[in-house]
Amino acid sequence: MRACFAAVALAGLMTAGVAVAQTAPTPTAPTPTAPPAAAPVLPAHQEVFMPMRDGTVLAANVYLPAGAGPWPVILQRTPYLKDPDLAKVPPQMVQGLIASISKYTAGGYAFVVQDVRGKGHSKGFYSAFADDIPDGYDTVEWVAKQPWSNGKVGITGASALGITSNMAAIAAPPHLVAAFVIVAPQDRTDYEYPGGVLKEKDTVGWTRQQGETPEQIQTIYDGETDNVQARREDMSQGLPFIRIPIYNVGGWYDIFNAGNVSNFEWLQNHGANGARGNQKLLMGPFGHGPLSGDLAYPGADRASGAGDEMRWWDYWLKGVDNGIMDEPPVHILMMAGARKGAYSPENRVMAFANWPPASREVRYYPTADHGLTTKPPEAADMKIGYRFDPANPVPTVGGANLTFERGPMDQRAIPARQDYLRFETPALDNDVAIAGHVGVEVWGATDGPDTDFIAKLVDVYPDGYEALVLDAPIRARYRGGRLPDDVRMMTPGAPEKLRIDLLNTAITFEKGHRIELVITSSNSPRFEVNRNNGAPPGDKSTPARVATNTVYLDKTHPTALVLPVIYPDDGK
Repeated sequence: MRACFAAVALAGLMTAGVAVAQTAPTPTAPTPTAPPAAAPVLPAHQEVFMPMRDGTVLAANVYLPAGAGPWPVILQRTPYLKDPDLAKVPPQMVQGLIASISKYTAGGYAFVVQDVRGKGHSKGFYSAFADDIPDGYDTVEWVAKQPWSNGKVGITGASALGITSNMAAIAAPPHLVAAFVIVAPQDRTDYEYPGGVLKEKDTVGWTRQQGETPEQIQTIYDGETDNVQARREDMSQGLPFIRIPIYNVGGWYDIFNAGNVSNFEWLQNHGANGARGNQKLLMGPFGHGPLSGDLAYPGADRASGAGDEMRWWDYWLKGVDNGIMDEPPVHILMMAGARKGAYSPENRVMAFANWPPASREVRYYPTADHGLTTKPPEAADMKIGYRFDPANPVPTVGGANLTFERGPMDQRAIPARQDYLRFETPALDNDVAIAGHVGVEVWGATDGPDTDFIAKLVDVYPDGYEALVLDAPIRARYRGGRLPDDVRMMTPGAPEKLRIDLLNTAITFEKGHRIELVITSSNSPRFEVNRNNGAPPGDKSTPARVATNTVYLDKTHPTALVLPVIYPDDGK
């Protein structure tokens, strides 16, 4: 999987210069020189080498608790090196790494960190996630047989480490008891091509940063249509084989929002014995890295699941009846007004028996005067058209990004332009709380063979701040799906219903705020810009064209924002 990453926040330091009046120097005693700070070191550990089924040897560090074992084991499998260069890692990250190791050993667990195949001290050829199902199986079973192990193994990690955890769970090794997975996707192709549109800056940009060749980059553009090679390692293909409880932790603004939610939903309700009914989900207001902009949601510190992780392990690996499985399986942090230092009390933790929670589907219809109303349209003929020029795309401002600014940034940074249609409700008389899956049904037309439509859900504050909640595209040719037989070009000028999947969220649009729907045709560099010419994926030689796109707003073609509005007594 190309676009699975770990984001690291680096703190910058600035030294302020201060001008002072020059005076004759006063003799002073020499200032003693402080001894240099000792280089940080990891806690005492043993390096071990594990043979895989094909003879390739993988390296791992083993950290053991004090006293006599054997102990249950927590395993991590990482492509980011089990032995990082601590002199080059920010001090806060070093402290976090050491604290993480100590957390497990102090809790009575052996902790094993392994370099995946082809990374660090492990042998073999690295191909992202290609070998992590068999290697995950072999690693768990090797660990379970060691004299310091009692045979009960849990696996954990975030981002790429969450993916390797899920791959091991798919392999179903007999001694893997439970997992704790933070921000991990489900299917690569759905993440890289939402609505059939390439997440260009994160996918292509990150891959370029890794030094891949132009030929390798071209394969990304060529992979737009579904194919068996891309689907071979998709998580959804392996879900039926998972037989363990998994605690999923995800973020509303994380690049893998859909993965944690979808994996929980399927395993909790349809999983095999051992998995079904034993899943947990925690979703919080964070991204794959710090949020950008002027908003910061309270309670994000709980979003790591740190308060539940050790309880999770104690219950499943030690048999401690601590009540964690008696609690509701879903906890989410409901977002609301989040001005820094002036948080709304509507930001709160809510618990549910499942996901999505019970809700009523409410449609909000855009109007010709750029309003947004729950009243269905009555006009027989109503539409708004605009010109979409690929050479002048709408700029990206925030969203679920990895390699650049992310989160609920102010969309007022996008100036008024004819191809960016804002539709707003009046100021709300009451709170509107939503939790679940959000969608947009666009009745759209174009004057050529293909184009994109992009939708945004925005929370407009009383002072005008336009906080992005969700955004997603649909490529018109993929309105029926991305399998080769599903691809259909548009009939010029003919309106068709295009469904845009905005995925999941939980937010209260508070009294005095406005709900805003934006419809446009570009969002660059977040999404690849459609050249509007119907050329095959990856073809940059055919000239781009300016498209005239139309959004229909009449009773026969009722474009709508579809919100899952929860009842007031839900989620106590």
